[in-house]
Amino acid sequence: MNSLAKKKRRFILLSLIIPSILLVCFVVFPAIDLFRMSFTDWDGYSETSKFIGFGNYISMFKNKDLWQSLRNNAVYFFTHLLMIPVELAFAVLLTSRLRAAKLYKTMVFMPYIINGVAISYAFSYFFSPINGAFDEILKVFHLSMLSRNWLSDPKIVNFVLAFVSLWRFSGYHVILFMAALQSLPQDVQEAARVDGANAWQMFQYIQIPAIMLMVDFVLFDNIRGALQVFDIPFVMTAGGPGYASSTFTLYTIKTAFTFSNFGLASTMAVAIMVMIVVIYVVQNKIIHGLILKGDK
Repeated sequence: MNSLAKKKRRFILLSLIIPSILLVCFVVFPAIDLFRMSFTDWDGYSETSKFIGFGNYISMFKNKDLWQSLRNNAVYFFTHLLMIPVELAFAVLLTSRLRAAKLYKTMVFMPYIINGVAISYAFSYFFSPINGAFDEILKVFHLSMLSRNWLSDPKIVNFVLAFVSLWRFSGYHVILFMAALQSLPQDVQEAARVDGANAWQMFQYIQIPAIMLMVDFVLFDNIRGALQVFDIPFVMTAGGPGYASSTFTLYTIKTAFTFSNFGLASTMAVAIMVMIVVIYVVQNKIIHGLILKGDK
């Protein structure tokens, strides 16, 4: 038995060698180099760079266009955050004995597997002010007065883009919640039903606590996705008009490849990593605190 345990341990260690090497080479070292680069004025093609200390960080905090981009990211974050309870409700509904549930699952997940660029182009035509399908739909229902320049009005463009993002990614979250719900032990749920638990009590005291790891993952994925959103605004509006629909990642890439300021772009990339961690920790404490209060 001792020999078998040693073989298992040896097998696990050997299996972790290659992933660990890849992690160090392609994640750890680049992250360290990114942090180092954030203190330089490297332009992306020169052989040398100058150490400028916290100059890039000071410039980043003073950049009004970057703060505007970050506010645009907040629209994606809060829109998806408010949608998570709805996604969870859909997952509970689809895991119940619902007629044509397989068809609904396929329809819900289909947008996620479609290429993001293709989706962005499709919705660009959908919201086009010239013969766009959305305006035509409004005309059919005699709601033409609601027509807007959906992709060029600074007041609504981010909400339109956030809607496209919701359409694409909500199905992914629903499938994740469904997978977590279907992994719950059936005997526990059956025992709760026998004891007289209704659907809401089952959801609150059995299903939610049992899938909290998946809830945490979806919340983290929402933060990461909201701060790193790129393809939808890039294809549909290119960040315009002006910086009205620009995002933090879009502005970072523009800083690097348009303005040739890789040092400042590296600073922004470091800021994104820090924000993801900080927002996740704060959000996690708030969510778990609300759950504990609800249990009491």
